Amino acid sequence: MTSRFTELVVDTHDPEGLAAFWCEVLGFTVIDRSEGKVEIGSWVPTVEEVRARQMPPTLLFVQVPEEKAGKNRLHLDVSPIDGSTDDEVTRLLGLGATRTDVGQGAGRNWVVMADPEGNEFCVLRTLAPQN
Repeated sequence: MTSRFTELVVDTHDPEGLAAFWCEVLGFTVIDRSEGKVEIGSWVPTVEEVRARQMPPTLLFVQVPEEKAGKNRLHLDVSPIDGSTDDEVTRLLGLGATRTDVGQGAGRNWVVMADPEGNEFCVLRTLAPQN
């Protein structure tokens, strides 16, 4: 007996707004929505495909009343695929992300950011082909 990692759930005040932000960041689309919930992904999961093999998880944004408290215990890492890390940080700032300090110190080869609701994530090295 095994399980599959099918979705990562993010608590939020604004599921639609945060889902829209992450769709822009990751190039995902909305694949399901209901009252207080929005699910995004790079594919539309079916039970058969998930049972057959491990597929990329979706992100599910669920509306909650409480505020975020403290540093995330789990966060996403993203890697630019067609530009530099600096260019991606600039793009994400334009989408509403902010730079944040979680005690990472200076001189790191990644950038710690926060989404519009303060959830930390890291922008890692670029995966773009180097000329």
